[in-house]
Amino acid sequence: MNTIGFALRLTVFGSSHGPGVGSVLDGCPAGIPVTAEMVQKEVDLRKPSAGIGTARAEEDIVQVQSGLLEGRTTGAPIQFFIANKDTDSSKYQAFRVTPRPGHADYPALVKYGEDHDIRGGGQFSGRMTAPLVAAGAVARSMLVTKGIRIAAYSQAIGKVVDDKERGFPEINENHFKHPTRAADHEVAKRMEKEILSAGKEGDSVGGIVRCLVVGLPVGVGEPFFDSLDGELAKMMFAIPAVKGVEFGAGFRSAKMRGSEHNDPFIMVNGEVRTETNNAGGILGGLSDGMPVDLRVAFKPTASISKEQRTVDLSKKEDATIRVQGRHDPCIVPRAVVVVEAAAALVIADLLLRGGFFAR
Repeated sequence: MNTIGFALRLTVFGSSHGPGVGSVLDGCPAGIPVTAEMVQKEVDLRKPSAGIGTARAEEDIVQVQSGLLEGRTTGAPIQFFIANKDTDSSKYQAFRVTPRPGHADYPALVKYGEDHDIRGGGQFSGRMTAPLVAAGAVARSMLVTKGIRIAAYSQAIGKVVDDKERGFPEINENHFKHPTRAADHEVAKRMEKEILSAGKEGDSVGGIVRCLVVGLPVGVGEPFFDSLDGELAKMMFAIPAVKGVEFGAGFRSAKMRGSEHNDPFIMVNGEVRTETNNAGGILGGLSDGMPVDLRVAFKPTASISKEQRTVDLSKKEDATIRVQGRHDPCIVPRAVVVVEAAAALVIADLLLRGGFFAR
């Protein structure tokens, strides 16, 4: 299943070391302001930063092959293609016999057999998020027409945690000023040090991306099964390396009493709001008028140069492996724009389904 969405449908295609990767976005209304330059700007934010990212240097030039004309969507499917150029597949064939710990190599080989494209992780590579970001740029433009904005940032990398409560304006202003995508300069420096330290040791670190969505009208979501938080979670878990998603107080809710967790309703400038936002802007699977507040946990990059235990599938015995090649010691900074794009696609789809674009 390489397609997601109901009214706004995204299909991704390609593989890490094939000719390229791409996506098709179908269902976008005509007349949405979108330019190739806008799309390219978003995709460029996903590129690795010097020193803390992979040495693989892809240009990631986005080719918009249909669906845009003179700076607006036409109503036809929008197709994006991003060529792969800086590939090195020489080190991947060994993983057919000695699968990498933490990667999809083993279950993919069992499911698809010898025909599985293992080069660069194939369809399981983080490279598949590049066309997702391209499509997300269109969805973001759709949301802007309704006054909805999205901003995410690195809230934690390794043991460095930004525990300050930060509002949307601060996040939106600062998150792309730093290579680590932190929302604060001092935190950014500590996060960078954490990444470099892990990389120097041949290891990696994970982290948490926090994302806020503001301006969402009340009632977005399609319960019972296509709830706002459910659809967001499904999309986030499609991003490689995601291991957890929570909204508002999240898992902390389990330790709270109802009197602590319930968000009291209040009137603000004639509109219903809540005094706190433990629910993360979602009640009963529907947006409640508060900012949607979600956090996405990313595991450490699986490809590390430290020796690890694995198995030799040909000999049916234990073995060891050292993963060589070009890999990010931390994918969290690059994932920030991916989380934003994923959220935009889900919300745009639900707005279309709920008739909000017709209002």
